[in-house]
Amino acid sequence: MDRTSALDSAFLHVEDAHSSLHIASLGIFEGPAPTQPEVVAAIERKLPAVPRLRQRLRTIPLAAGRPVWVDDPDFRIEDHLSRLRVPAPGGEAELREVAGVVLSEALPHDRPLWQDVVLEGLADDRWALLTKVHHTMADGISGTDLLATILDQTPVGADLDAAPPPEWAPDRPPGPARLVADAVREQAALRSRELRGLPRAVGATVRHPVATARAAGAIGHGVLGFARAVVPTAPTSLVGPLGRDREFRWTRISLADVLLVRERLGGTVNDVVLAAVTQGFRDLEQARGLGSEPDSVRCLVPVSVRRPSSSTLDNEVSALLLTLPVELEDPRDRFYEVAARTLALKESHEASAGQWALAVADALPPPAVAAFLHLAFRVPHRNLTTVVTNVPGPRTTLYLAGRRMLATYPYVPIADRLRIGVAVTSYGEDLLFGITTDRDSTHDADVLVAGLRSGFDDLLAVASSRRPRQESR
Repeated sequence: MDRTSALDSAFLHVEDAHSSLHIASLGIFEGPAPTQPEVVAAIERKLPAVPRLRQRLRTIPLAAGRPVWVDDPDFRIEDHLSRLRVPAPGGEAELREVAGVVLSEALPHDRPLWQDVVLEGLADDRWALLTKVHHTMADGISGTDLLATILDQTPVGADLDAAPPPEWAPDRPPGPARLVADAVREQAALRSRELRGLPRAVGATVRHPVATARAAGAIGHGVLGFARAVVPTAPTSLVGPLGRDREFRWTRISLADVLLVRERLGGTVNDVVLAAVTQGFRDLEQARGLGSEPDSVRCLVPVSVRRPSSSTLDNEVSALLLTLPVELEDPRDRFYEVAARTLALKESHEASAGQWALAVADALPPPAVAAFLHLAFRVPHRNLTTVVTNVPGPRTTLYLAGRRMLATYPYVPIADRLRIGVAVTSYGEDLLFGITTDRDSTHDADVLVAGLRSGFDDLLAVASSRRPRQESR
């Protein structure tokens, strides 16, 4: 049995009647849409490569430990695959409406936490696959890896001629007594490891006092950065109570143009993304008559702490807390200010501080962590405005049932009074944006999307007017 981490458990505790904590992707494919038996066959043959897809969560009696992943003896792939027809004429508006309905529905917790929905009837002989995976099961990077595993890298799957995998035999589900006993034993082992490691830690401090002080100082500096985020942002209608329903919009930008901006102006691809998003929020604030005050938009930027060798689906992320410079009108100024702020946050080791905090949470008794999370995510506050996550996407063309995937738009969940979220990924020759909004409170999301595109177009115009670096020396 694999036990969830403190971060995995946090995503369970955040979820409520108004917030469904699944990540998702909307893949657009060339048509015609495959039949349901074709979809079942294409995905079923990939299940042995991802055992988690046939596992469900079991809670521990008496809250003696965090939930564990166990094989689901009642697993049926048909319970996770469905299809819907998009109303005529099957354009983006109709697809957006159906996708919003599906994304608003929570995944059942009594079965493996994923769902695939084929959306047929799209214009131009196309169809879509909407994939939902609970955030407890995967973070953005592992979710992208999961998508690449489920889909094929050739029109005809490389393993179609291979012998079929043996029939799946789930492990016998553990009883309540075993769940409690294993949890207690694990907590005891953790305490024992901490005690055994104490002399080693003390010895390392004595032998290398300067290095130890630097490491502690880096984490402490990062903790101070997080502490500064306790200061509330300016009052704004961008945050507030959420309804149950979500809307999902998307857009794409040429990856070659993004790389040109990065090459001419410096910084990183994520700086380009965040500068464009800044323009989107600036336009949205001004359209609402809010002005664009400094410190009015504080953004949670997830940062991967996943090791290159990591093969787990579990969440391995920390975060930076970035205040977007929406008060700056000039696109060049906005870009350089975003780049300077993100660099300063990275040098402040905020991500390391977040990773350290999660490690501390993993070592604490599960009931104490659960009680804190229940409180933290239900007390109203104004410390964050939005989330912007940027995860590199598949590098190769992907297929399902022989159909080529043309685009994949990422979906990030929103919760805890955050009414807007932005997810970004790459695929083929494009950078793809997915914008999640609360349907009840955000009726003007098109303003943000248009502002995002306008912000990037302005950056591209600035970059195009500059000579390449090697020519300007």
